[in-house]
Amino acid sequence: MIINTNSAATSAARNLSRNQEMLNKALNRLSSGSKIVQPSDDAAGLAVSEKMYAQNRRLYAANTNVQNAKSYIQTADGFMSSMSKVLARMSELAMMAKDVTKNPSDIALYQTEFQALQQQLRDTTGGGTVATPLGTFNGIRLFGPNPVGLSVTIGEGAGQTMSIAENNLQDGDMAAILAQSSPPAFDINVATANVADLVISAIEDVATERAILGAAESRLDVASTTLAIEAQNIEAAISRIRDVDVASESTELAKHNILVQSGTAMLAQANQLPQSVLRLLQ
Repeated sequence: MIINTNSAATSAARNLSRNQEMLNKALNRLSSGSKIVQPSDDAAGLAVSEKMYAQNRRLYAANTNVQNAKSYIQTADGFMSSMSKVLARMSELAMMAKDVTKNPSDIALYQTEFQALQQQLRDTTGGGTVATPLGTFNGIRLFGPNPVGLSVTIGEGAGQTMSIAENNLQDGDMAAILAQSSPPAFDINVATANVADLVISAIEDVATERAILGAAESRLDVASTTLAIEAQNIEAAISRIRDVDVASESTELAKHNILVQSGTAMLAQANQLPQSVLRLLQ
C-alpha cells in the first residue's frame, strides 16, 4: 500500500470538481433561462443568434414602417372620402342652380354654399397659395405633386421597397374648380356653364386616386403579414439556440446534484484509505 500518493482520492476529487462545475452550470442556466450563460457555452451558437437577433430587430422596424405607411394611406383616404362628399354636394348645387324656377336670390344662396365648399377643398388640397393645407400627415403634404411618390421599406434587406404613388389633386379639373385669378373670388361659380362637368370629372379623379391608394394598402397588408411571420420564425430559431429547456436542464441538475453528493462521500472514503497502513505498523 502507498501513503505518499492517494490516487483514489485524487480521482474522486477530480470527478467531484467536474460534477460541481456541471451542477453550477445547470443552476446558472435555470436561473437565467438561457443555455448560453457565457460565450464558451456555445461560441458558434452565440454568433449565429446575435446575427439573427439583429435581423429580427430590422424586421420589426420594417413592419413599423409598413404600419406607418398604412396610416398615411388611411389618412389620405379619409380626406378624399370627405372630398367626394363635398364634390357630390357641389354637383347637386350646380344642378339645382339650373332650375329655371329659381330667382337670383335663390341662385345667390346656392353660390354661397358652393363657394364655401370650394374653399374647403382648397384648404384641404393645398391648391393655389395655401401654405399649410389641412391634408397633411406628419408634415407631409398628401395631395401635392410628387412625381416619384413615397418609397416604403417593406423588408429588412437592402432594396426591399415599394412606392406609394402621388395623390396630386392640385391639377386637372380640380385645379380649374379651385382657380382664383382674383382671390378670394373663384374663377368658376355655381352658375358657370360647364361647372357640373368639371365637378363630375373631379369626382372621378378622386375616386381613381382612392382606388390607387387602396391597391397600395392591400400590398402593405401582405407585406406586414409576411414580416410578422418571418419575425416570428426567426424568434423561434433564436429561442432554440439560446433558451434553456427547463425539463432537460432540471434533469441535469438533479443528476449532478446526486453525483456531487456521492462524490463528496467517496472522497471522504478515499481519504480514509491511507489510515489502513497504520494497521501494518502495529
